[in-house]
Amino acid sequence: MNSPGGTPLKSTVDPRIERSRQVILRAALDELGEVGYGAFTIESVAARAGVGKSTIYRHWSDKLSLIANAFQTLHEEQVPDIVTGSPRERLERIVRHVADVVAGSIFSACIPALIDGAERDLGLRDFHHRFQAHARQPLIDVIAEGVATGDFPHYVDAELAALGLLGAIFFRRLMTSVPFEADQASRLIDTVLSPP
Repeated sequence: MNSPGGTPLKSTVDPRIERSRQVILRAALDELGEVGYGAFTIESVAARAGVGKSTIYRHWSDKLSLIANAFQTLHEEQVPDIVTGSPRERLERIVRHVADVVAGSIFSACIPALIDGAERDLGLRDFHHRFQAHARQPLIDVIAEGVATGDFPHYVDAELAALGLLGAIFFRRLMTSVPFEADQASRLIDTVLSPP
């Protein structure tokens, strides 16, 4: 952003406020993963973050806006490089990333809480569906590009293929005792996208 004279303006965000926001967002995810959506409170997050609850309410109006911001921030910080490489290389990078995140990250601990809470709270369900659709779109786009360039078979439906790839990873996380391993990404892609 520039001043009227064209010189760059300094950021007006106080670094202490930004650090505090990051601590609160992390505490929110830790709290959600540990106690679930129903038991999640602004007070408990404030205690975990070591701040007053008024500090949280200064930035977020309620627990849903706090959780939504925490998920969006985490997602933006962890997005893999999907600009360079062939469609196949980028697809494998995305699948490996998702497998790593789902197997063992703060997000992994929050998945059951988010699913459970979304079944009971319409606002959380709406956020969850929008968040997942947004997060899934780059995967769909890379597959569609690969179909267009001939890297993947012409008959592949990009959205269904994306659901197949993600479904395998999330199924293993939620329905079995063994998470999907990132080093199996290439085999999974071959299984879902290779011609018969």
